[in-house]
Amino acid sequence: MNFKNLMLRYAVFNKIAATLIKDKGKTLNKIQEGFAKAEGNKGALKSVWEQLQLLFSLAKDYTSGAYTAIPKTTMISVLAALLYFISPLDLVPDFLVGLGFLDDAVILGFVFKKVGQELEKYQAWKTLDASEEKVDKIIHI
Repeated sequence: MNFKNLMLRYAVFNKIAATLIKDKGKTLNKIQEGFAKAEGNKGALKSVWEQLQLLFSLAKDYTSGAYTAIPKTTMISVLAALLYFISPLDLVPDFLVGLGFLDDAVILGFVFKKVGQELEKYQAWKTLDASEEKVDKIIHI
C-alpha cells in the first residue's frame, strides 16, 4: 500500500468534510451511513472497532451540538476519516476479504493519533455526562 497515495486521498476527503460540516443534516446522514456500514462489517473491523465507535460518537455529538468543545479543524479531520471509511472509492476495495478495510484502518489510526488529545477530552466529557445522567435519574425517582 502506498502511504503517500493514501494521504493524498485523505486530503481530498478533508476538503469534502470542510464543506459537509456546514450542513448538519447531511453530516448526520453521513454519520448514520457510516455507522450502518460499520455495523455490517463489525467482524472485519475488530482491530479498529472501539476507535471507530468513538469517532462516530464524537461526530454525532458535535453535529447535534451536544459537544462543541473541540476545534472545527479537528472535527473536519474526523469527518474526513469517516467519509473515507464510507467511500466505495478506497485505495483497497472493501469487498476484498481480509484486506478491504486495511486502508480504512490506516486512515482511522492516523486520525486517531492526530486528534488523540481531543478524543481524550471528549471521552472524559462523555464519561462525566453519563455519570451525571445516572445521578439525575436517581434524584428524579
